[in-house]
Amino acid sequence: MTSRIAIDGKRLLQRLDDFARIGATPAGGVNRQALSPEDRASRRLLADLALQRGFRVFQDSMANLFIRREGRLPARAPLVIGSHLDSQPTGGRFDGALGTLAAFEVMESIADAGIETDLSLEVVAWTNEEGSRFAPGAMGSMAFAAGAIPDAWSDLRGRDGSLFVDELSATLQALPEAEMRPLGFPICGYLELHIEQGPSLERENIPIGIVHGIQGTRWLEVTIKGQAAHAGTTALEFRRDPMAAAVAALEPLYKSAMPSDQYARFTVGRIAVEPGAVNAIPGSVTFSIDLRHPETAVIDALEDRVRLSCDSAAAAAGCESELRQIFDMPPAAFSEDLLACLDRAAASLGLKAKHMLSGAFHDALFVNRVAPAAMIFVPCRDGLSHNEAEYVEPEHSIAGARMLLAATMEAIAVRA
Repeated sequence: MTSRIAIDGKRLLQRLDDFARIGATPAGGVNRQALSPEDRASRRLLADLALQRGFRVFQDSMANLFIRREGRLPARAPLVIGSHLDSQPTGGRFDGALGTLAAFEVMESIADAGIETDLSLEVVAWTNEEGSRFAPGAMGSMAFAAGAIPDAWSDLRGRDGSLFVDELSATLQALPEAEMRPLGFPICGYLELHIEQGPSLERENIPIGIVHGIQGTRWLEVTIKGQAAHAGTTALEFRRDPMAAAVAALEPLYKSAMPSDQYARFTVGRIAVEPGAVNAIPGSVTFSIDLRHPETAVIDALEDRVRLSCDSAAAAAGCESELRQIFDMPPAAFSEDLLACLDRAAASLGLKAKHMLSGAFHDALFVNRVAPAAMIFVPCRDGLSHNEAEYVEPEHSIAGARMLLAATMEAIAVRA
């Protein structure tokens, strides 16, 4: 049946250009942050395109946008495909948008071919995957998987001072044509196409990545407390310097965490020093640590090593160390059934593919908690993403859409 359906590559590329104009930046990227006027404009455009085709349009209380094409068995849980439309403040034009628009192209191509599917097919644009304006990221898929919006988000303010609940309400009201539906309805599976955001596919000249899972992520916050003192008058033996302790703690971790394990990721992304005067020994140093690995047990062991190193270095410097966990996302393994569909899709299209792990988390991670999920990656130039220079070759965008189409038809056949 798939051989009777063809992706319209020219239409897909034009859609990517059309959406890239919404929130376009002078450097060629997009600034289309979640629940902003630009985000609403992109949702409006997608909804209008869907309504013109006779598809049904829905949104839930989290402003997740769904486009539905009815199947022969409308009472059965649908197959959902898609991604997100929001961006970083200086984001690229493909991150999220390619997956959403390729999913819509798949739906259009099936309709153009006059194919009736047993299961209904839905395209989704999840709300706030990026987390750049409102944190955390992946809010839409997270709430969908939980079946509720967390109470803690009611008082949340964005980086621009805007209140989350106000912007969410304005976004919902901006699309009155969309039918409201419950948050977290049953689905039979989820497929997401995304750019790799890394260099491996491009370097190996492989057009398709079949993503079998997402590594776990744990964020730690370490505070080392010493004693503030004068920089010029305090000799070494009288110093209780938390910065010296922080350096001593981090050096062995940098030398061992990643060099000893190719799958481990160890990053210090933020350091705050108090009181922050040039001529004062700090009273305290606080820094973040981002740990990532495909195995929870290894992340646990890394956290233990961080704690031991910080405690030992702090004690040697006459300081005290405190560590707290501020975020923990377990690793995810994707559906074997859907991965098999992706393997068959790649083989049927003659597309070279490799199985790979995602180093970043995506909406598929949270959907995977309530339904079978899997992902497709396509190469991006130099592995660059979250950057205005982000770029995907046209042939790779089209190959990704063809892969998504073939996998969608395989998944519908398996799930029906």
